[in-house]
Amino acid sequence: MLQVFNTLTGKKENFETMEPNKVRMYVCGPTVYNFIHIGNARPICVFDVFRRFLEYRGYDVTFVQNYTDVNDKIIRQAAQEGLTPEATAEKYIHEYETDANGLNVRPATVHPKVSLYIDKIIGFIQTLIDKGYAYQAEGDVYYRTRKFDGYGKLSGQSLDDLIAGARVDINDIKEDPLDFALWKGCGTDEQHWDSPWGPGRPGWHIECSCMAKDTLGDTIDLHCGGHDLIFPHHENEIAQSEAANGVPFSHYWMHNGHINVDHKKMSKSLGNFFLTRDVAAQYGYEVIRYLMIQAQYRAPMNYTADLLDACKASLDRLYQCRDTVTAAIGNAKSGSIAPEAQAVFDKARADFITALEDDLNTADGLTAVFELVRELNIMAADANTSKEQLEAGLAVFNELTGVLGLLYERKEDAIPQEVLDLVEQRAAARKAKDFAEADRLRDEIAKLGYSVRETRQGVEIKKL
Repeated sequence: MLQVFNTLTGKKENFETMEPNKVRMYVCGPTVYNFIHIGNARPICVFDVFRRFLEYRGYDVTFVQNYTDVNDKIIRQAAQEGLTPEATAEKYIHEYETDANGLNVRPATVHPKVSLYIDKIIGFIQTLIDKGYAYQAEGDVYYRTRKFDGYGKLSGQSLDDLIAGARVDINDIKEDPLDFALWKGCGTDEQHWDSPWGPGRPGWHIECSCMAKDTLGDTIDLHCGGHDLIFPHHENEIAQSEAANGVPFSHYWMHNGHINVDHKKMSKSLGNFFLTRDVAAQYGYEVIRYLMIQAQYRAPMNYTADLLDACKASLDRLYQCRDTVTAAIGNAKSGSIAPEAQAVFDKARADFITALEDDLNTADGLTAVFELVRELNIMAADANTSKEQLEAGLAVFNELTGVLGLLYERKEDAIPQEVLDLVEQRAAARKAKDFAEADRLRDEIAKLGYSVRETRQGVEIKKL
């Protein structure tokens, strides 16, 4: 049975959806004012794996991830770059999608943008005003936090605790220091939209309540995001949505842990702030993806160069296994699948599923994959292993690594016919004991970018 740790209840629970085999899933997306950093990459990768696993287990997943393309940070960045806020947002949506594609993150079913939801956001705010949960104050609109009885249930804190522990915007026009903005009035000389309360733009939190309702309904199955979003963003989403709609907002909440750099919180002021794009230039995107899923998703992660190197080495082992088994298949004879081999394959799949059903335990899922790798390497080294058995093992290997979204950067390109011809000539020279000619042909093959060597399973050809 699939279980997830529900932040709302503070415990691990059976995952039961409103409709059989259907999941309505909302994941908070990026505020598109700059390139994403490695902290942003963690939820992107983690919840992509969860989506893939849900679909692997037979669920029909509607996956919504928003783009926050209206925000004060975007306006400030636009001024620095000499662009309009709209152009800046589109620029960094494109850059985000470049990184997400590099991380092998699948596009969402729907990617709603705030800029296309202004009218519906205004309507949502008006509903809250009509119900007494919001009020206008000098062109702004604020949410009456204390009116919502359940405020604090996600973070598990009282209102007084939240006020004491959070940076709260205090001004004279708010009824209460913890009230938060739904609409921020502004002058017509900056990015704005007309509203019943005057020109302005939406506050940050209201957008997700509105877009989740429009794309998934009043109540959704699962809401995901980083741990830093629990308060105030997700807490405020619950308050807005449940006050407006009169029903629970999301049955399950999943949050990934934050990332430290050399045991210190990542921040620009400390100079330990790393963009995903820059790390990918050095290590490749796939190493970053592996990094993000090799540990339990809820635990804080300590980012170090040594850990990146270890992730790269682990990926190399996976690729080497795939190459070794593929080469062995090309030289193996037909035959049956040994019962003990089938048991190995079945166990690997079962262990993998058990791990990921236990609150997305990708660490143990990878352990199951590497147990399979060890067995496959033994089978590939045995000249008596049948082609069918190796193919069955490789199929399970590809199945499990596919759920994790791994092994996508190094493509298995077809070997050019010119290289194959030279390999055949070299084999003939070796058979004739003309080793000088065999060496010459090996050098010719190397000039074309390939290596060739004899193994117990036959001739192995690899791209240099």
